[in-house]
Amino acid sequence: MGGPSEAGHELLLRLAGRLPDDVLWRLRDWLAAGAVDPVAALLPRALLRNRVALTDAERELLVDAAGDGPQRRLIDAVLPLTGPDEHRFVFAPGPGLPDLAALGAMAVVRGDPGATELRQSRRGSRGEQRVLLVADAARPLELTGILQRLLRAHGDRTPCVEVLPAGMEPPAYHQAAIVGSALLWSRGPGSPENAPEATVVTTTSDDPAPAPSPASSGAS
Repeated sequence: MGGPSEAGHELLLRLAGRLPDDVLWRLRDWLAAGAVDPVAALLPRALLRNRVALTDAERELLVDAAGDGPQRRLIDAVLPLTGPDEHRFVFAPGPGLPDLAALGAMAVVRGDPGATELRQSRRGSRGEQRVLLVADAARPLELTGILQRLLRAHGDRTPCVEVLPAGMEPPAYHQAAIVGSALLWSRGPGSPENAPEATVVTTTSDDPAPAPSPASSGAS
């Protein structure tokens, strides 16, 4: 990705499930608001405090995001990750019909010119934590901030919003979340201008992979 904000966004995506949710959403919120310096100062400390190890590629993203200044000593102290990153979470599609928060998210995501898909998953043995996943976003930082604030307005104290930019291969955490998710919205074939129609898929806990049905203009 491009500058410090983009590198920080990609790194925070890769840290999903590794940094605590309350830390991750706050760093993403700051980044979405353009507060690059606070993220640069606090992200290396958060990694050290939570003993989160990084691959060489992730360390490069951290340098790009945090700069090569006063934080470099902290960056060098972050543990190296030598083996594969294995997530430890269980994901499931969750309730069938979208609630108000999901409907609001659908309205927001369809306004991004690049986004092709919005999925919802429930993480945890009892589905305690909602996870929203967006694919191919054109404005991933902005979209992350808006969706996080929307979920917090609906009572989610630590919103988990994973907005993948175009061309990024989903990390293992996101691959598992996608498999255990329900498709809420997808863009129809063709360009957004020529084919604005979308598809909404609803599921029940007994039927995790139904066939899509055309969305009404009000729902999508």
